[in-house]
Amino acid sequence: MVEEQKSATNDTSESKGQDWTDRIEVREGNAEPNNSDDGDSKILNQEEIDTLFGYTPDQTEDGYTLKTGVQAILNSSMVSYERLPMLDIVFDRLIRMMATSLRNFTQDNVEVSLDSIESMRFGEYIDSLTLPTLLGVFKAEEWDNYGLMSVDSSLVYSMVDVLLGGRRGTAAMRIEGRPYTTIELNLVKDMIELILSDLSTAFDPITSVTFSYDRLETNPRFATISRLSNAVIVARLRVDMEDRGGKMDLMIPYATLEPIRELLLQMFMGERYGRDAIWENHLIEQLWETDIELQAILKEKIVTLGEIAKWDKGSFLPLDMYPHDDVTIICGDVPLFIGSMGRKEENVVIKIKGKAEKNG
Repeated sequence: MVEEQKSATNDTSESKGQDWTDRIEVREGNAEPNNSDDGDSKILNQEEIDTLFGYTPDQTEDGYTLKTGVQAILNSSMVSYERLPMLDIVFDRLIRMMATSLRNFTQDNVEVSLDSIESMRFGEYIDSLTLPTLLGVFKAEEWDNYGLMSVDSSLVYSMVDVLLGGRRGTAAMRIEGRPYTTIELNLVKDMIELILSDLSTAFDPITSVTFSYDRLETNPRFATISRLSNAVIVARLRVDMEDRGGKMDLMIPYATLEPIRELLLQMFMGERYGRDAIWENHLIEQLWETDIELQAILKEKIVTLGEIAKWDKGSFLPLDMYPHDDVTIICGDVPLFIGSMGRKEENVVIKIKGKAEKNG
């Protein structure tokens, strides 16, 4: 009986081993796994792995590139523009002034809208540009840094068509495969300078800054004004002139806005952090009622430890000072006043001469 049980046990283990070997062979053969076992986990195919890590072709929305998967998570790990609330007010003022300026510039009905404000890396923004496009580099004079304004080809041709007397109701002609002419570049330059003037005015309630036109580029490589990994703010604008128009991006690096970062952190215009008038007055009133301990230092002298060891009751310590020498009054370790020592009735007094010089 024992031998039969051992034989049965060996047969069972051999069958289990054979079944496990078959299961391994099936998986190595790239066949579908047996989903009948509850312990088996789902195996991702190559397409699902690519989607997870963001290696699939980027999706587009309104002509802009969207990142997916892990790549989108990595690219989003930066400062959000929502931490600079004043930018919303600046760009809101900008689109209202742009609409008025472009109407006077084109003598046409122009509508300007703000599609979005987002943060991204400079390299990611350059890669998302759709060529051909015109890139206007401008400088913030007071901040000593640069920004970028991109105008897509649709807006370029629409603006040129309107300024040169094109008929209403007909779409602007686009001739692909040719560079922009000198006339087109000059007209776009005038438009960019007009918008930069409005942008300077939009910042006036916060701070005074002058945005000056620097140059116009058609190749994004020559419009590099920041490191590819640096964070930037991109405001996407749309300009509509009845049935014509196009898109425009206003890109400002965070490094350019750093000098006024504290002002952009305000939740409303003129906000003062920690400057509550009621609390300040209460604090001042209570400070006048505060009791502090003052000490008067007659003279300071350096003595060796050996000399101190020889002291006993009745020893004298010469201070090498005269009656007209000044006495220093301190609070803690901070010197406050200097004065001369004297006597009034039965009390030793100090007459204040002035403020003491603070060490360091």
